[in-house]
Amino acid sequence: MKDLISYEGALCANCQAPLQGEFCHHCGQSVHSVLRPVHGLFEEFFETFLHIDGRILHTLPALFLKPGYLTLEYFSGRRVRYIAPFRLMFVLCLLSFFVLHLATDVIAQRIEHRHQRSAVVIDQDADFSQAQTAQQVRRQLDTKLQALEATRAIGNAAIVAQIDQTEQKLHEQATARLAELGAPASASTASKPPNEQNEGASNREQPVHIGWLPAFANERLTEFGDHIRKNMRTLKRGTTAERREAWEHLEAGIYGALPGTMLVLVPVFALLLKLFYIFKRRLYMEHLIVSLHSHAFLFVSLLLIVIAGMLNTWLRPVAAWAGYVAGLLQAGLILWVPAYLLIMQKRVYRQGWAMTLLKYWCVGWCYFWLLLLVLTVAATLGLAH
Repeated sequence: MKDLISYEGALCANCQAPLQGEFCHHCGQSVHSVLRPVHGLFEEFFETFLHIDGRILHTLPALFLKPGYLTLEYFSGRRVRYIAPFRLMFVLCLLSFFVLHLATDVIAQRIEHRHQRSAVVIDQDADFSQAQTAQQVRRQLDTKLQALEATRAIGNAAIVAQIDQTEQKLHEQATARLAELGAPASASTASKPPNEQNEGASNREQPVHIGWLPAFANERLTEFGDHIRKNMRTLKRGTTAERREAWEHLEAGIYGALPGTMLVLVPVFALLLKLFYIFKRRLYMEHLIVSLHSHAFLFVSLLLIVIAGMLNTWLRPVAAWAGYVAGLLQAGLILWVPAYLLIMQKRVYRQGWAMTLLKYWCVGWCYFWLLLLVLTVAATLGLAH
């Protein structure tokens, strides 16, 4: 009653409707002005942050530990204390792929260090004095170059420079030994202009032409095809720097396309649930909420699995028991994913275990091929980057 009296006779600044509280009942605009001191902005920020933080504390434990609970809460109309399903799923999707990207970089660095030690060993063994014929020199050179081949695409700047120096040293020593034996330097011991063969092949590429597509679509497909072929050739036969650049483009393209392509699975998965539970007479929006919460759980599980795997990798050299515990935790998280989804499907749709297991297997089989298709599309878009 005090609030009604305090706003009696006041009009909304936006629509001139009589005010009955802090917000206009007609247009929803707040009575408070945006022109306020700086300390007022900080107060509003912390109030909003604490409100969101409170919803996180209510949402994430229920999402991860109680299969189907969050979905049933939404169906019952208790939604204010939880984060909205789409926002929850989207944020967890971006966060999980970001951490997965970091884990991929860590694994690549470990492989680089391993190949760096291999490159040092090869560099120390770069000696052709034992070869007595030109054929032995060329065979030995080819063997050493093939040993360096695995390090070309994944080396960092320091390793790339070392590999280039090693290759140059091998070519120089092989050429010198061939000169001592009185044999001419062959094409395998001489340096070739980078990507000379690739450029010639690129000039012979045929444009894509599909009759029922417009010209701009054919041009776009031709451009995509050229990028894919160029990146594939570079990854196979390019120089060290070119392979590293092509791999970075592929990685950036895949991780850039994954969130968007994964979002396509959400409504498709909801459609699968609608088809398999058509006699339950549920609205498509209900199946969509189930799909959003299921994918949110998958993303938070992926996030925790990747973090546990990184802890396992880091802790094993310094504390084997801690790494073992992290490995057990990772295995438990992996096993919890299918069990959680099965229990969630049982609690939400309330069918017997036999029918639930049958539909769970059918939905999972269809989802597996859809996921494989999405990952293939993401990899293709990454190659076309």
